[in-house]
Amino acid sequence: MAPRHVTRDQLAGAARAALGGGRRLEVVERLTGGTTKGVYRLTMDDATTAIAYLWNEAENYWPATDWDGDLANPFSPGRGLDLYETVHARLDALGLRVPIVYLTDRDRTHYPADIAIVEDFPGDDLEERFVKDPRAVESTMDRLREALETMRVYRAPTYGKIAHIDRGGTPRGSSCEGVVLEFALRCVGQAAERDPRVAKARDRLEERLRELAAAVQPRTEYSVVHGELGLGHVMVDRDGVPVLIDVEEMMYFDVEWEHAFMRNILGDDYPQVAVPDLDEDRLALYTLAEHISLTAGPLRLLDGDYPNRAFMQRIIEYNLGQALLLAQAQP
Repeated sequence: MAPRHVTRDQLAGAARAALGGGRRLEVVERLTGGTTKGVYRLTMDDATTAIAYLWNEAENYWPATDWDGDLANPFSPGRGLDLYETVHARLDALGLRVPIVYLTDRDRTHYPADIAIVEDFPGDDLEERFVKDPRAVESTMDRLREALETMRVYRAPTYGKIAHIDRGGTPRGSSCEGVVLEFALRCVGQAAERDPRVAKARDRLEERLRELAAAVQPRTEYSVVHGELGLGHVMVDRDGVPVLIDVEEMMYFDVEWEHAFMRNILGDDYPQVAVPDLDEDRLALYTLAEHISLTAGPLRLLDGDYPNRAFMQRIIEYNLGQALLLAQAQP
């Protein structure tokens, strides 16, 4: 569904409650890139800024699925203020930098949807800064690697969405590799319905996934995993400290899931944030699974009215190419 137009008057009360001090909301600017929630920069009449998150279905571009909201499934879509607050608390307890929360409103006193108003970090995200001048962000990259190590060494009681497990929930499935295999096979089926190249290679993709899953040895160590931690999901504060954003769907999971994604996104620059002692068998399975996911997900997104369609098509073409290449690799 296309996002509705959010006006200054609609957010004025929330902005006043969050930032106070006699300030008045001057400008509301919708930021690009979000697919599950509205993200707006609020600028007050004294130039103070903050970010408003709106968990409104009108801001969600994803077509509905039968598994939406099934938090016991680590890979089901999970959205909302409750998830954000639970994960935010976990990251804060680990000493990781997250935006300060100024206001939360699940009673819809200020707006007809769950809303949070949080700290803003004006300027480029870490990805944009890195592209412009890698040397200028060396310290921030070092700190990000330290944060990733903190996430890696944490041990959770089981795998699953942080917001589900920290509330005493039990995950579906019996292992990380098992739920990844199930997820990836489902993604193959979804992609095959939308792209004839996937349909043609479906048997081999499924076969290769099962081969890679069979090689993975059992493990019961679960780290903190963002899941989509490209540098575009990292802001930078005034002291050069990396700040994690888009955290609602973070999981306790195999650390290799995180690093398969980061290795794919960062390419030759990945060693700057690499952590030691990763399991190569898990990396192999998760790398193929993520390429398939990053084919199927954007294809589903294009079923709707997501505006930046050329960008999504580029993601599809790259990841489909990588998946088909990996599917041909010999076990």
